[in-house]
Amino acid sequence: MAAPASRRRREPSSRSWPLLFVAILAVHSVAIYLFTRGFLLTRTELDVHSHRDDRTGVSPGCSSWPRPAVDRLVIVVLDALRFDFVAPSTFFPEKQPWMDKLQVLQKLAAEEKNSARIFKALADPPTTSLQRLKALTTGGLPTFIDVGNSFGAPAIVEDNIMHQLVKNGKRVVMMGDDTWTQLYPEHFNKSFPYPSFNVKDLDTVDNGVIEHLLPSLRENDWDVLIAHFLGVDHAGHIFGVDSTPMIQKLEQYNKILEDVIDTLKSLSTPGGPHENTLLLVMGDHGQTLNGDHGGGTSEEVETSLFAWSSKTPPDAVLSVLGANSCNFDLYGAEVCISTMQQLDFAATVSALLGVPFPFGSIGRVNPELYALSAGTWDDQKMGVDACTPQNDLEAWKRRYAEALCVNSWQVKRYIDQYSGSSIIGFSAEYLHHVAELYSKAQANWSVALRSTCPSETAEEEFKASSSSPLQLQIDAYSDFLESFAKLARSAWTEFDLWSMGIGLLLMILSVITQACVLVKLNTICQPSDQESTSSRAIPKLSFAFMLVAIRAASILSNSYILAEGRVANFLLATSCIAGVWHSATKGNFSIEEFVFLLLNIFARFGIEFGMSKQIAGPTVTKDHPVSIILDMFGSSFCNGLMDIFPIISLALVAYIVLKFITYAIYQRFLKYFIMSGTILSYIFIANHWASESTLFFHSKAIRDIGISLAPRFVYAIGGFSLAISALCRLFGAIDTLRLNERITSLSAAMLCSWSPTILILLGRQGSFVALICITGAWCIIMLQQKYQKDLKLDIIGVANPVSVTQWSLFAVCLFYLTGHWCTFDGLRYGAAFVGFDHFHIIRQGLLLSIDTFGVSHILPVLSLPFIAVHCYNKASKKSKVKDVTTNILIQVHLMYGLITAIATTLTIICVTIQRRHLMYLSFKLCRFGVCLHQNMYLTLSDYS
Repeated sequence: MAAPASRRRREPSSRSWPLLFVAILAVHSVAIYLFTRGFLLTRTELDVHSHRDDRTGVSPGCSSWPRPAVDRLVIVVLDALRFDFVAPSTFFPEKQPWMDKLQVLQKLAAEEKNSARIFKALADPPTTSLQRLKALTTGGLPTFIDVGNSFGAPAIVEDNIMHQLVKNGKRVVMMGDDTWTQLYPEHFNKSFPYPSFNVKDLDTVDNGVIEHLLPSLRENDWDVLIAHFLGVDHAGHIFGVDSTPMIQKLEQYNKILEDVIDTLKSLSTPGGPHENTLLLVMGDHGQTLNGDHGGGTSEEVETSLFAWSSKTPPDAVLSVLGANSCNFDLYGAEVCISTMQQLDFAATVSALLGVPFPFGSIGRVNPELYALSAGTWDDQKMGVDACTPQNDLEAWKRRYAEALCVNSWQVKRYIDQYSGSSIIGFSAEYLHHVAELYSKAQANWSVALRSTCPSETAEEEFKASSSSPLQLQIDAYSDFLESFAKLARSAWTEFDLWSMGIGLLLMILSVITQACVLVKLNTICQPSDQESTSSRAIPKLSFAFMLVAIRAASILSNSYILAEGRVANFLLATSCIAGVWHSATKGNFSIEEFVFLLLNIFARFGIEFGMSKQIAGPTVTKDHPVSIILDMFGSSFCNGLMDIFPIISLALVAYIVLKFITYAIYQRFLKYFIMSGTILSYIFIANHWASESTLFFHSKAIRDIGISLAPRFVYAIGGFSLAISALCRLFGAIDTLRLNERITSLSAAMLCSWSPTILILLGRQGSFVALICITGAWCIIMLQQKYQKDLKLDIIGVANPVSVTQWSLFAVCLFYLTGHWCTFDGLRYGAAFVGFDHFHIIRQGLLLSIDTFGVSHILPVLSLPFIAVHCYNKASKKSKVKDVTTNILIQVHLMYGLITAIATTLTIICVTIQRRHLMYLSFKLCRFGVCLHQNMYLTLSDYS
């Protein structure tokens, strides 16, 4: 007799599911690859270089490149130099401890107004050092795709200042950050590079620069000297701006700059080596109060540039410099500050040194920086044959107009070449507009030249005005250059909409397919005599879908970039309150629901602590939770508690983990091996934290062992434990274990192998975070069991979707609770050097990845099987469906993956809509990385 149709369901083969997971992972990866391939195209880099004999298309009035205005150039780069490090504190509403430390620059700007000037230099994001150096030397705009090269800079092949200097016989000496030698490996006559990525090392690079800087200033074997200091950048990353090491670094720089300026002045006498030398002290970017950079906030893009000429220009220079922003310093002297775009740096330096502009430069020769060089006012170097202008200012305007003429011609020929070579290029409307501006400027050039030769006008009667033909010509060229720079900033990222569209469509189809597979699996696994379960599970499913939909829809807001942790915590707390309310109405309240709700309150305060690094002001507001806690208990008490509590809570975590190993791992050898490794790891972690604490006194040798060797032992034990777990899986006698015991043993072994490394990388907050993570996991698993009991099922055909959603939201909360956030400057670079002092790209990259994704992805994904295992343990032995554990395990992973895929799909949609929005570029990159790491769950079931 044939079985009823409802009973003729084919049960899924456990061997086919790993292939399904791999297929889903492959489709997601291809979709994301196609979308990012279309979204992250860099601008086309043209392999074309400017040459001194280039003449085609240049106006007769400016048929040659600008003549040299300085003989030597000294560039001192102070990495991550904030604007308020240089500008007097009187320019800001409130004086801060780090202000007025570089007083030698402020003093020169006040006393030598004709030859010294402070500039607020505006950088273009992303504000990472590699992108800034590349943009400064090429004169182009940086691209976000280059951020991936920040830890391994490729040599620049695009035309740049360094190439032009070498090509035109200029000798260049470099000392400091080794990024320069990576970008320009064959461009320096002498170089003294030092490793730059050990952010804990504040002195090695700086001491190396100090060793070579002053002696090099007295030598005659260079024309351009570059000294790149890194101490301020590293002090910011580790200690923040408002810290003693930062102030000490600024005071050290002030002394160094005093020595540099004294040396230049002593050798600037007529005939001396620095008679006509220009000194530039500049930052490549700024930094936030926490010392981070990479994004586009005002603190990150606003840096400083100080220029001083050893040869004083005439008084007419003040007419060019103007009074953009003037105020009195602490000593009552007036200081004026100008503003310039870093985009203009390459063109301006090229004009000052008399070398061709880099072919891809789109900046403008900055008038104020150009005017500070006395050489631009020297009539002897002007070489004017037809006539001589009537005064210094008019003569300088003539020379500056000639420089802008060549500058505009260079940018115009770059536009033409780029539009013909680039895949997408610029729109015809914009190109027509800038072409009209250029044609208008060129048409007026002959009129401007004739106006500089008045035949019978006395010098006293000739007054240069803003409406003079030369000034109008300068304005015309400036309009053209500024218009194209604006066009490039708004449309530089070349979006391949076809690739983006295909990737988005593929992602949407994959999400729909994954959802259909999950529904089909639930239907197959649902016994025919419990079909009424579906109606009872619908409210849970609807509520879980609502939570996921709200979170996904919130991504459309750009504020969600910084508020994601709070939003996830709010949604998680909402699910807890809903569960408490439902239980109260049924009279079935459990302690786990109350504990989970209380845990969310603690998590919210923890997220506020983690996100406090993003607060814009120097201190938190009075109503901020961090400030409330400090006021309640006192800062000294809190500091002492932060030293003692981590070790105490670590002991509690160790006890819980050892108990967990005892009950979760069934293989005797694996159990005792993991237990021994865990005990040793936690001892080393406690030793490491105690060595860093000021409450404990150690000898130098013991302290060095605790700081350097203890973390390495933890890493080694964790790696060895993972290897032993894999060998036990491959060669151990696991077939004697039931499936749920096998999954429990392997998952517990992997968790215990990963957790010590993640814990030590998180720092002293790690043990507290571990307690929150363990408590949250226990609550979710207990509530999952309660869900099964409330439905009165012999077996559970569908895993509780609310529990899986809570698990996903809880992982997001842990990410932000530990001080991370989805921006490039949210990376905790210090974690990459826990146990190490020297940079190695693979080693430090691995540690940084583990720290970033540890508590939010690695541990939650590895913990997912316990939901399925506990469901099985509570199921009836009379089950009519085979492989209950396997079915629930697959459902849990599919649900978790579907939640991640939905968030990723909405992120792609929102990024497509807001693709011109700067903040979304950073957010998008981080979220795509999150997606790829979260999809590690696809291989977990195959491993188990």
